[in-house]
Amino acid sequence: MSLAKLSLEEWMQTAAGQAVSFADFCVEFQSKQLELPPDKVIARMAAMLAVMEESITTGLKGPRSKGGLVGGDAQKLQKYLSGKKRSILGNVVGKAVMYSLAVGEANAAMGRIVAAPTAGSSGVLPAVLFTMKEELHLSQSELAKGLVVAGAIGMVIASRASLAGAAGGCQAECGSAGAMAAGAMVSLLGGTPAQVGHAVAITIKNMLGLVCDPVAGLVEVPCVKRNAGAVAQAMVAAEMALAGIESVIPPDEVIDAMDAVGQSMHCSLKETAQGGLAVTPTALALTEKIFGHTI
Repeated sequence: MSLAKLSLEEWMQTAAGQAVSFADFCVEFQSKQLELPPDKVIARMAAMLAVMEESITTGLKGPRSKGGLVGGDAQKLQKYLSGKKRSILGNVVGKAVMYSLAVGEANAAMGRIVAAPTAGSSGVLPAVLFTMKEELHLSQSELAKGLVVAGAIGMVIASRASLAGAAGGCQAECGSAGAMAAGAMVSLLGGTPAQVGHAVAITIKNMLGLVCDPVAGLVEVPCVKRNAGAVAQAMVAAEMALAGIESVIPPDEVIDAMDAVGQSMHCSLKETAQGGLAVTPTALALTEKIFGHTI
């Protein structure tokens, strides 16, 4: 792909000018880029959705991670939500958080996942998509369109900033995943192209500056729980955008700001396990226990 910066705002304006949904615009765009008919693009997305769904199922079985730091939390939340206790989040957000934990734990246990956009943030998008599918009774084709929208948002972020924790901190991973999920959610709920953009901008703004500080250098702590946090941020942003609440700062500028923040972030806070939570006394003791030495 060209290194030239893509513009979410330009795409939103083009879709609005053509009087088409942002999802249809994105499908057509990807069709031209990949030189595939639209139905083939949807078929590719459907194949990825199948893997995402399998990873949710795998995670809900309670696998233990290779590093031994995470595992079984998705099961705990599932039991809690299905019990008689009153949920603070409610069934919809609670389910999405549960699914995000499940995929994160499946990844940490070396299960098969879709890096969307990365392995460390792989729980966010599947959680949102499959919660929406179940709550709105969406078809696989409709869900595939949502995934195309998410992918298009990820393309813009990758061209203007980064999707890697090593380059931009966790804002680039879970922040981007949350933005992709928020935009997809707005699209699935019939929002306008402009509302998709506002959801993206609001999500990234709310996660701006999030550091990447994996304990023992493993994609386990705090990564899995951050996926759950990103899901909540995505849903909050989508709800606000659909209500007509706008981001004062346009989405392209928000993404550019994320890039600037990532570049100014110290290397100890960008996936090196040399700062943040990774150097707390407990984290250092766990690292010693796992590897026999600190990183």
